[in-house]
Amino acid sequence: MSAVTWSAEGPILHIALNRPPANALGPAIVDGLHAALDVADDVSPKVLILSSALDGFFAAGADIKHMTTVDATSFKAYGNGLRSGLDRLARHPALSVAAIDGLALGGGLELAMACTLRVAGAQSKLGLPEVKLGLIPGAGGTQRLPRLVGRGPALDLMLTGRQIDAADALRIGLIDRLVDPGTAVSAARALAAELCAASAPAQQAVVRTVDAADALPLDDGLRYEVEQIQQLFENGEAAEGLRAFVEKRQPNFT
Repeated sequence: MSAVTWSAEGPILHIALNRPPANALGPAIVDGLHAALDVADDVSPKVLILSSALDGFFAAGADIKHMTTVDATSFKAYGNGLRSGLDRLARHPALSVAAIDGLALGGGLELAMACTLRVAGAQSKLGLPEVKLGLIPGAGGTQRLPRLVGRGPALDLMLTGRQIDAADALRIGLIDRLVDPGTAVSAARALAAELCAASAPAQQAVVRTVDAADALPLDDGLRYEVEQIQQLFENGEAAEGLRAFVEKRQPNFT
């Protein structure tokens, strides 16, 4: 059985983790994630959905048993493989939605944070417990979590290693939508369908411009925003979107 499977659903590519008992992010899932992203590069979906095929777990973290058997060189190679997979996901031109139903801990939460948006069932638990193992989040957690929730809440979670429930995760901005238990995948599919209705170039520009807000002074960010909207008007799908609005019809976005 493959640790990662994928299926095309029109413009959506659904990637599912399936490594019992808890989707530990060992080499099998790392390799499977890269293979799924290779497919995404080939088929160019508008939206990726990341979910789990296991009850009670999105992903419970890095593969601790594997980490106890490797030397420093192999540990670095394992970390690099995981980090590069998450970076590929975060930088993919398709929008991505993590569907969390259950535990998303350590590397599992880092995987979810690499997605554009996160939907979580109300019974889910999220956290970065690496300090309890004498480590720190090493697959983007120390960088992505503060950008999502702010410095104080990020330090609280990482310094204590505690878990929070989905309601608290929504309150601090760690997840974007809170849904009934067991419905995260269907909610992610509905969100993906909603995302597919809009212009992909415009959505990509939104992500780029919002990301720039973290990196640029306000005046530079405002100038970057002007550049992005001008490019969309000249070279994107704005002409079709504006014409469809005037003609009172749905736009024919690619």
